[in-house]
Amino acid sequence: MDAMSRSAISRSPTVAEPAWDIARLFPYQGYWSEDDYLELDTNHLVEFTDGYVEVLPMPKTSHQRMVAYLYGQLLAFITAQNLGTVLFAPLRVRLRRNKFREPDVVFMLSEHANRIGEEFWQGADLVMEVVSDDPESRERDLVKKRKAYASAGIPEYWIVDAQERRITVLKLAGKVYAVHGEYGAGARAESALLKGFAVEASEVLRLAE
Repeated sequence: MDAMSRSAISRSPTVAEPAWDIARLFPYQGYWSEDDYLELDTNHLVEFTDGYVEVLPMPKTSHQRMVAYLYGQLLAFITAQNLGTVLFAPLRVRLRRNKFREPDVVFMLSEHANRIGEEFWQGADLVMEVVSDDPESRERDLVKKRKAYASAGIPEYWIVDAQERRITVLKLAGKVYAVHGEYGAGARAESALLKGFAVEASEVLRLAE
């Protein structure tokens, strides 16, 4: 073995470790500011609450199929009537100071277009989440985001739950959500905010198979 090979081996770590020096370039959890968060440049979904960042799991193909279908259906409906703007994650939505989420699908009415910023939206009029199957993601979408979106005054929240084979449409009632409808296979999930907008629950849920 030549000297160069021996030198390379001597420098090789016996145990792989994270690049801690890179991590130290960022604030510690609990000390992030809005500016720190907004300066992040990544293709990962990263949400932010009161000094803490949360990196969400990479979505699976079935998840993205359902998101694409819902986005396409909503885009066709609102475009035909010039109702507003619909987009999809990754896209930051500011719910309040020091709190940002990235809904799977997000819609804003034309009359609220001034709330659409280049870096993030100030709230939304309708959001949709496709629930992933791991317990942490389920709690995030079914519990935490339900509370957060209601507190932010978002009028409508769709929860697409392939595990339970159900689409739940929630309508804001005061400061909390009430169930506008729960739709399983064979039913048409209908919007309360957008009169006439509906999707076949079976068409959405079959994309998870």
